[in-house]
Amino acid sequence: MTTAWIPLLSVPLAAALSAGLIVRLMPLLRRYALARPNARSSHTVPTPQGGGIAVVTALITVSGLLAGAPEVGPREAWTWLAGGALALAVLGAVDDLRPLPALPRLAVQLLVVGLLVWRLDGRLVPEVPLWLERGVATLAGLWFVNLVNFMDGLDWMTVAEIVPVSGALVLLGLAGALPLLPTLVAAALLGAMLGFAPFNRPVAGLFLGDVGSLPLGLVTAWLLCQLALAGGLAAAILLPLVYLADASLTLAARAARGERVWEAHRGHFYQRATVNGLTVRGVVGRVFGVNCALAGLAVGTVFLPSWPVSLVALALGAALVAGLLRRFGRRGVEGAQAAGGIR
Repeated sequence: MTTAWIPLLSVPLAAALSAGLIVRLMPLLRRYALARPNARSSHTVPTPQGGGIAVVTALITVSGLLAGAPEVGPREAWTWLAGGALALAVLGAVDDLRPLPALPRLAVQLLVVGLLVWRLDGRLVPEVPLWLERGVATLAGLWFVNLVNFMDGLDWMTVAEIVPVSGALVLLGLAGALPLLPTLVAAALLGAMLGFAPFNRPVAGLFLGDVGSLPLGLVTAWLLCQLALAGGLAAAILLPLVYLADASLTLAARAARGERVWEAHRGHFYQRATVNGLTVRGVVGRVFGVNCALAGLAVGTVFLPSWPVSLVALALGAALVAGLLRRFGRRGVEGAQAAGGIR
């Protein structure tokens, strides 16, 4: 019996549960979880945050229920992932309501990421010692969790990132290039984000909050690691390349200027783009388009597995992302008021 029904069913279930929970939670979020604008915000009026509660709940509930199907196999990996996601969701919820110091936040994130990395089944680079591979993977996972949080600063931005990435992972899984459990998780993630998307469209009536961005970063990092372990290392690099490039280059530039890199700011390329004349829809539309192109390149490296194909795909992906960031950093005339999606 085919197993395709498991991930395919999880998409509409997670979307419906995510949207339904948001509708029920919205009155409470408006009362207790307003994100008030400050000098670093992209919004100008208080807006409810905490949509991540619904997204993470839908993701874990639907993937957990369907992971019980005999075809999926052992649930141990899912249990560790779900536990880590819930831990970061709690951390994010506390930080949303009462901002925490950077060090305790990083300590909890490091513990959660480290536990997941050391539970991985398989090797990414067998030629290096296990402790070195796992140590580097832990630091990379910690960075990915935070960069997703950093990049979640514009209406639909996380939707424009997670939907193409998770959609590509689902397609790869249905084609047999990814094990069933991560395919199921990717499908539940895709559905949960689609359920959230209407509420976050510009001008957004709801934000994810750290309660959503932190666990989504963890789950996405785990999925990309599963793809790399399955032989798709180049694809795992290509899929999140927009986020990796924007956040990493911004961090490096801020560190070179001697700024406190752990503090909130408005120096990301996507944030500068709205100042330079692009509307929010123009920014996220370009991000979505480039992410879809990166997804196509990633799929190509999996189905045409050779180093020349991977190198060409990585070069093309890097060129696409470089062009996008260069456009974001250039002052233009379109959308001069840069008001769409900001309030």
